[in-house]
Amino acid sequence: MQLFKPHISIRSLFLIFSIFCVATTSAEGEKNMSLTIKSPDFPHLGEIPKTFTCDGNDSSPALSWSDIPQQTQSLALIVDDPDAPDPAKPKMTWVHWVLYNIPPTVTGLPRAVAAGDLPAGTQEGKNDWKRTGYGGPCPPIGRHRYFHKLYALDIKLPDLHQPNKAQLEAVMAGHIIGQAELIGTYQR
Repeated sequence: MQLFKPHISIRSLFLIFSIFCVATTSAEGEKNMSLTIKSPDFPHLGEIPKTFTCDGNDSSPALSWSDIPQQTQSLALIVDDPDAPDPAKPKMTWVHWVLYNIPPTVTGLPRAVAAGDLPAGTQEGKNDWKRTGYGGPCPPIGRHRYFHKLYALDIKLPDLHQPNKAQLEAVMAGHIIGQAELIGTYQR
């Protein structure tokens, strides 16, 4: 007795999967959005103006974000430089700013934001100067890249008592539901 073996091509499977995904998305009322972060002070992959560096006011640039996933309970922001100390021979990633528990209703941070002006509930971690707050680009040599990484989390984090980047990342693990990145550069 020979069993019937249906033949379905890869193209047919892809078509069935695509229809299923569209039907599921429509049924849940979700849009296919991706978290984004940008700054009016510099374009993605563009130069960070001197005012936001140690050669200027050392103040934070304005940041804005959109398309936050619907299930987001909090946001985290990490700004770091993977090119330290020399982009030709990087040896470490230097952390410039660590924020977490930013409310998901917040859509950005103003230019030169002070600790007392952060959105209610936002908590700070320590940068690699062993202090809280923003520390601007101050590369010793060459043009460095500064990654402004925004994370959407499915939980509000407990008080971590000024964590460093590694401690925050460890607690965020398994809770990231969206991520966006803005890169600026600077050379002294």
